[in-house]
Amino acid sequence: MQKTYRPAPPESRAQESSKGNGMPSNGTLQRIAAWSIVVAIAIFALKLLAWWFTGSVALFSDAMESVVNVVASTMAWYALRLAHKPADENHPFGHHKAEYFSAVIEGVLIVLAALLILHEAWSAFFVPRVLDEPALGLAINALAAVGNGFWAWLLISTGRRARSPAMVADGRHLWTDVVTSAGVLIGLVLAVSTGWLWLDPAMAVVVALNILWHGWHLVGESVQGLMDVAVDAGDLAEIERIVEENRDGALEFHDLKTREAGRARFIEFHLVVPSEMSVEVAHRICDRIENALEKKLPGAQVTIHVEPAHKAKFA
Repeated sequence: MQKTYRPAPPESRAQESSKGNGMPSNGTLQRIAAWSIVVAIAIFALKLLAWWFTGSVALFSDAMESVVNVVASTMAWYALRLAHKPADENHPFGHHKAEYFSAVIEGVLIVLAALLILHEAWSAFFVPRVLDEPALGLAINALAAVGNGFWAWLLISTGRRARSPAMVADGRHLWTDVVTSAGVLIGLVLAVSTGWLWLDPAMAVVVALNILWHGWHLVGESVQGLMDVAVDAGDLAEIERIVEENRDGALEFHDLKTREAGRARFIEFHLVVPSEMSVEVAHRICDRIENALEKKLPGAQVTIHVEPAHKAKFA
């Protein structure tokens, strides 16, 4: 006998999660994602203005990364809308993996931006550029970095609470942008104060290498999600504890398997009950286990295969 837990519609589940577990609702995530596009465009405009005032190749590289931010934010917004669509006939397990596709593509775009920056920096090494209006340009870029830092913190913290790979990836990308902007500012201050113009393209190279590292890791983590990676060790231990504490009346459970896709976690296992136990009693045990798992792990989708006593593995 197989007992399958079918969750409530996404809208009602999101509302329950936000009330009982502090998890942001789908509507909140999509509003933040939409505002991310506006913020990304504003930050790009500020960085472009900083480059226009100075002619710095390092500031140009910083602005080019912000172009990627605009594209990535747009993709994250679309992925969130798609991922939270309810399951349908063609996608009975939902659309959760759309967020991983967004994160993979964002990682590829980051790598592409890094290669463009390296190309620009290589040219600047041979033709050093005198910086115009450095103080004004640096001040504008610093303002953009502060704005990026705040928004990156908001995206990462909200995305982690909501278990949203697309939002966390967008936030981590922005935080990398903040770190590289800080490096660019330090390098340009040194270039202006010492007259060593080669520091400008050198900082652009540092920016590009940092972006490459981030993009590589982002792609790797997102691919793991697409490969149906199991839940982490802490969640797995919690699942085992909950099943063990709520299986009174059953003989044992075994063959526990898990996987996660964005906000959704899929849990399945075999539950061995006495051979003489009625279907109704076995059903109540399964309900008790499922309710306990859902209370502790919002978004969990549970499948329990009930077996008679002679199927026990650990008796």
